[in-house]
Amino acid sequence: MNGHILKNIDFEKELELGALVDYQQGQVVSRTLVQNDAVSVTLFSFDQGEEISAHKSDGDAMVTVLEGTARITIGGTEHSVKAGQTIVMPAGISHAVAADGKFKMLLVVVFPQ
Repeated sequence: MNGHILKNIDFEKELELGALVDYQQGQVVSRTLVQNDAVSVTLFSFDQGEEISAHKSDGDAMVTVLEGTARITIGGTEHSVKAGQTIVMPAGISHAVAADGKFKMLLVVVFPQ
């Protein structure tokens, strides 16, 4: 074991996060960078019109929009987000993500210990 917590990403190299996950027609694509009991870090790309339906998480989830625009619904309230913006979805509250067009995001979930 190399001792690294991060995976699926190059070390000591300048990177553009959005370039690490490709669009695929009619799909939501994910690339996990960290997954453990404390934190999850995942890159997502959504083709136009794709979505992740309403669900709840045990941890607070922070979305940073890398490309495009989307509608993020949190507890029944819809938020429009665009590249460069961040929104937090609290633990235990239903949330969903729907891409308006092609859309990429970085999702960081922090779980209670």
